[in-house]
Amino acid sequence: MFIRAYLRASTDEQNAERARSDLEAFVEEHGHRIASFYVENESGAKLDRPQLMRMIQDAHVGDVILVEQIDRLARLTQQDWDTLKSRLAEKRLSIVSKEIPTSHMALRQSDSDAFTDSILRAVNAMLLDMLAAVARKDYEDRRRRQKQGIADAKAKGKYRGREPDTEKRASIAKMLESGCSYSEIQSALKCSRKLISSVAKGERAISQTSAEAALD
Repeated sequence: MFIRAYLRASTDEQNAERARSDLEAFVEEHGHRIASFYVENESGAKLDRPQLMRMIQDAHVGDVILVEQIDRLARLTQQDWDTLKSRLAEKRLSIVSKEIPTSHMALRQSDSDAFTDSILRAVNAMLLDMLAAVARKDYEDRRRRQKQGIADAKAKGKYRGREPDTEKRASIAKMLESGCSYSEIQSALKCSRKLISSVAKGERAISQTSAEAALD
């Protein structure tokens, strides 16, 4: 059994390291070590996330997927959550979260009888479903409040939108020009692949416009 930790990336390096250290200490208390970390920049509301899919592909039958909280893994719609559970079930992968004590049984050799073990697994499955539903509702509630706030601000003429981080975008553009990969840029600048892609598209558009102007 290998333990594979799934983490959401943070723009705050201290918080990211704290989460990693907390998970390492947690599994050590249960006599294990984390075999690999998968750090994601994509939203937890999306099913097809590169690192999540890579983790499932890398996993062996019976491995453990470790998360700090369930909302790091699933802010999915019910249909997508069911799809994710099905993919995990194909390899009999167990989800372990610090916040769900009943999930911790996957980290130890159970000395309980088969009936007790099946009851604990059923309870754990229900808790996972409940927390995934709560995570999705919280995500949708925050999105709705955000839209309402923007609508109110627009009505009052106070909405300016998100100010672009021109300094970071300039740094991304320079690294792209020098041939750096998306992963190298993410690691160096602590930014999302979406932002890198946005800058890359902008640079291509500028280059195309310049080329067209030169032909005129």
